[in-house]
Amino acid sequence: MKEYRLTDFLPTTKKELELRGWDEVDVILFSADAYVDHPSFGAAVIGRTLEAAGYRVAIVPQPDWHGDYRDFKKLGRPRLFFGIAPGCMDSMVNKYTAARRLRSEDAYSPDGRHDMRPEYPTIVYTKILKELFPDVPVVLGGIEASLRRVRLLAGPSASLHPLRFRCRHDYLRHGREDNPRTGPTTQRRAPNQRHPRHSPDGVSLQ
Repeated sequence: MKEYRLTDFLPTTKKELELRGWDEVDVILFSADAYVDHPSFGAAVIGRTLEAAGYRVAIVPQPDWHGDYRDFKKLGRPRLFFGIAPGCMDSMVNKYTAARRLRSEDAYSPDGRHDMRPEYPTIVYTKILKELFPDVPVVLGGIEASLRRVRLLAGPSASLHPLRFRCRHDYLRHGREDNPRTGPTTQRRAPNQRHPRHSPDGVSLQ
């Protein structure tokens, strides 16, 4: 049976960065799911794809969005951008039943804990990162970025909110990811450069 080492996985802590001999990373991904290194988990796929392309990638699974935001600061500032992966399941479906009652378990959290993710992690994580690192680009992806980018159904309140106008993001990846290595890693825009909101390859720019 194969024995795994910490360096076989994407780093999640400062110690794991040091084990790899890294003093900085290119991309830091924030995931609302626990980190499971399996192709059924989007954050792992994104991280491994970028890693295979030669980028240094770290992941912060289920950061604590309360208090002093230490989980958002622990790996420092990435060289390229922060990526937000809201999880395998839409956050509101994950947290609420069809009758709009809170679920007692979260299938994508350790021990099924239901308090490990906020409502709309895309919005919450982006807001915190822009407060802490206002000059670092934030890239959105996953089910909330695709399904909710125009209208966002706000769970118990049943009101509609466009996600892209509630997030201070820089890029939004949506639709089919036929060429996932292009976009934010190769299209760093200048601070004053203007872009159309939607580009042909499935990238929205805020």
